[in-house]
Amino acid sequence: MRPIEVTLTATGTSQWIPVDFYKLPFQLTLGVDVTGTATASVEYTVNNVWDPNVTPVGHTVTGLNAVTNNTVASLNFPVRAVRITAGPMAGTATLTILQGRSS
Repeated sequence: MRPIEVTLTATGTSQWIPVDFYKLPFQLTLGVDVTGTATASVEYTVNNVWDPNVTPVGHTVTGLNAVTNNTVASLNFPVRAVRITAGPMAGTATLTILQGRSS
């Protein structure tokens, strides 16, 4: 999977960004880069984000809750998608997603 970047420039939540939960071993690096004054959180879901009959439930990524500076965390268990949420800001919050691949 190529790196994915999602940037928020105003209060809000990105769409769910699907990842390959079939990868073994599952490795996902999540980096949040903050410029100016911003607060951001990252969530993951194990629900099917492709099914319109399912409302995905978000779970906060440990270490990426209400961050105000550049922060990195990783997930080593399968998830289906991630998203970023930003509170009131005068700047930007960018989520970078890197997923390892089997060799």
